[in-house]
Amino acid sequence: MATETLIISNVLLWLGLIGVVVVMLGLIRQIGLLHERSAPMGALITDHGPDIGDAAPTFDITDYRGAPVKIGGAPADGRGTLLMFTSPTCPVCDKLFPLIKSIARAEKLSVLMISDGAPEEHERFLGKHEMGDIRYVISTQVGMAFQVGKIPYAVLLDSQGVIRAKGLTNTREHLESLIEADKSGFASIQQYLGQRNKAA
Repeated sequence: MATETLIISNVLLWLGLIGVVVVMLGLIRQIGLLHERSAPMGALITDHGPDIGDAAPTFDITDYRGAPVKIGGAPADGRGTLLMFTSPTCPVCDKLFPLIKSIARAEKLSVLMISDGAPEEHERFLGKHEMGDIRYVISTQVGMAFQVGKIPYAVLLDSQGVIRAKGLTNTREHLESLIEADKSGFASIQQYLGQRNKAA
């Protein structure tokens, strides 16, 4: 009797294990299908502020070190400009800083970090990071002109000071999507994918 019970329990356990394996294989397949169908997510564009294709608002201000900075219009060096709206207390901004430097070098962009907050917070941030060619501006007016509600937020201007791409940039993928959107001639990666799906 005990032997028969042991055999039955072993058979039931094996059947249960086979059932679990079948379910796991089904789940793995579904996850793979979802991954294939998921489109890459670019920087999220808000509906506020100057639109893509508009001339950027112009400002003549000074950076953190007192040097003059011009925002908007055609820059003297003829390069595009990446405006990065950040905060010295934003942990995501802190992690993105090395990526911003890397992308700026690779794409030959001028980068202007625009921030606000207490002076000691800026000193701590600047003491922690080597800025290189990146300019650092403390201004609430610029953020208000672009109607930036959340950070980190980026606006890409071309060599004429026209807005080519913009959006929330929480990851490297988001930052790169601004560059790709500009190169492709579309306002965003989402617009590009929508156009491609219509053509298919």
